[in-house]
Amino acid sequence: MHDLFVSPHFQIVALGVVGIIVWHLQGRGRPNARLVVQIAFFCAMTAIMYANGIAPHRFEPMSEGGGMLVAAKTLWWVHLAWAVIGFVRIYIVLDGRPREARLLQDLIIAVVYLGVTLSLLAFVGGFAIGTLLATSGVIAIILGLALQSTLNDVFSGLALTLGRPYGIGDWIVLTDGTEGRVVESTWRSTHILTSANNIVVLPNSFLAKIGLTNISRPDETHRVVLMLRVKPTRTPSFVAETMRQAMIGANTIVHDPAPVVAIIGVDAFAIEIELQFHVRHPADRTLARNEIFDLAYRQCGAMGISLAPPASSALFVEKLETGYASRGETLQELLLSNLIFAGLSQEELQELEASARLRRYAPGDVLAHDNIPSLIVVRSGAASALGDGKDVERLAPGAISAQMDTADDRIQYEALTVLEAYEVGGPALLSLLKDHPEIKNDLSGLTKTSSMTGNPAGKERRRSALLRTVHGFLGR
Repeated sequence: MHDLFVSPHFQIVALGVVGIIVWHLQGRGRPNARLVVQIAFFCAMTAIMYANGIAPHRFEPMSEGGGMLVAAKTLWWVHLAWAVIGFVRIYIVLDGRPREARLLQDLIIAVVYLGVTLSLLAFVGGFAIGTLLATSGVIAIILGLALQSTLNDVFSGLALTLGRPYGIGDWIVLTDGTEGRVVESTWRSTHILTSANNIVVLPNSFLAKIGLTNISRPDETHRVVLMLRVKPTRTPSFVAETMRQAMIGANTIVHDPAPVVAIIGVDAFAIEIELQFHVRHPADRTLARNEIFDLAYRQCGAMGISLAPPASSALFVEKLETGYASRGETLQELLLSNLIFAGLSQEELQELEASARLRRYAPGDVLAHDNIPSLIVVRSGAASALGDGKDVERLAPGAISAQMDTADDRIQYEALTVLEAYEVGGPALLSLLKDHPEIKNDLSGLTKTSSMTGNPAGKERRRSALLRTVHGFLGR
């Protein structure tokens, strides 16, 4: 029994078995501890082997060491494989992209296990690896021909993983029109979640051949371009400035970089312009388009600019009126476009319009309330709502500023462009608020939620409360 314990073969086998037990006791949640255990036991087994002249990479007949020698070499090769795989996994985690590199990790692990299996057959079992490799080569050719399509997807997936044109979570657009967010990447295919909430499964070989645009890099800010045609009744520079002022008042676009107006053509029938702006995420494109179209329509009406018909029909409608009123919207029209005032009678609207006065502000001017209570309804231009010195909201044509008492001074409105606005106050507004307490409650709610802008807890409540107010004023 003493001879058994001092036998190097037994010591190697004992270390290998204990190492496996300790490795399992560490659990999956401690990869670093597992790697330390693997390295420690592997180094101890290697030291005993070479100290006693045992070469794991050389075949020795079983008669020289018996079954204990076979077990010792087998455990040594298994621990070698686990130590290499542990290093690979730790490297991938430290690289910061464990999910994207999963295919590469699986490939390396497969190569390690294949190499260890062949080593066991050659150095432990004594098999002729050359003959085995020749036979397996013929089999591999047959399998390769039979699985050509599958292997094409597999190697394409490996190439995409190494090239990293996209990662999990990136929003991509393919040249065939498919677009969405990458949610999963496997050996054979890539799964894309589209804006319609559907999963599109594309073979990796298809993605490797087709062109794609990664919208998420360097960030998800996305440029949108809208085309407009207006009648050439004003100079192109005047039209461009009018459209720029319209986009300044938008809340669904990014203002850094600032939106741009590009004039792309002028003829006898129309001035063709491009409205170029950025949105924070690709999913915001539809909301931003809707808002920009609405603001451009209102701004054109306020500045006396008419939209032009399509180029294909311009020759046939040259002398026809489009029916679009190229004038600024009246106070009644602005109020009726808002849900809060939609139920007022014609007489009440006329009383409000009679008591209102149209004021003009230069860029940087503060929109002042001369009466308490009072309303300021934007007719043209754009203003910024400043809370604690920060830009928290944009006011565009049709938007409103309400001040119900002297305490409503948390938000200050500053003109960003040349701005025209109606101020409504005096006995007509007091009478309206008395007869319609629901309107007073909505306007009071607007001022209260605006005053909460400075604290994070009130931001979500402010957004939901403004859904029926500021968004309604914008015609959305």
